[in-house]
Amino acid sequence: MEKKLLNLLTSLCVVFLPFLFKGPKMRENLVIFFSKGVLAYLIDAYVIGTKRLEYPVRPFPKIFRTNIIYTLLFFPLLSVIWVKLSYNDKIGKILLKSLLFSVPMSIGQWFFEKNTRLFKWKKWSPFHTFASVNFTLFTIRGLVGFLKKLDKVKSA
Repeated sequence: MEKKLLNLLTSLCVVFLPFLFKGPKMRENLVIFFSKGVLAYLIDAYVIGTKRLEYPVRPFPKIFRTNIIYTLLFFPLLSVIWVKLSYNDKIGKILLKSLLFSVPMSIGQWFFEKNTRLFKWKKWSPFHTFASVNFTLFTIRGLVGFLKKLDKVKSA
């Protein structure tokens, strides 16, 4: 069942990938996507290295200790969507919109940890997921804010 879930997740990501990178902000979206992938991979490597979390079923288990579909594809795509949704918002709306992503992600990860072998929590909980999702979302959102300011300075 786990392999089918990973294949489904991969298929959904591949289907949505072209739609997220269309338009005038393609370069910015690519920066978001790749930055989030690097950030998520670094955090995942630390969490796995400290034996807080493991991925018993994952693609390329002899090469990667992390689930690369989740870390390098799904999570970065969600970040691109989140930044698009919160691009012109003030901090209050950004906080609310972050909850729309971090709460379901935490509940979903908890559900899959209990019912599949996709995740195995050792020193981890839904609250850790919530905190790490929000940390990475706001880090990437801060990077986008910085890039927006750089564009204004450049065009002035």
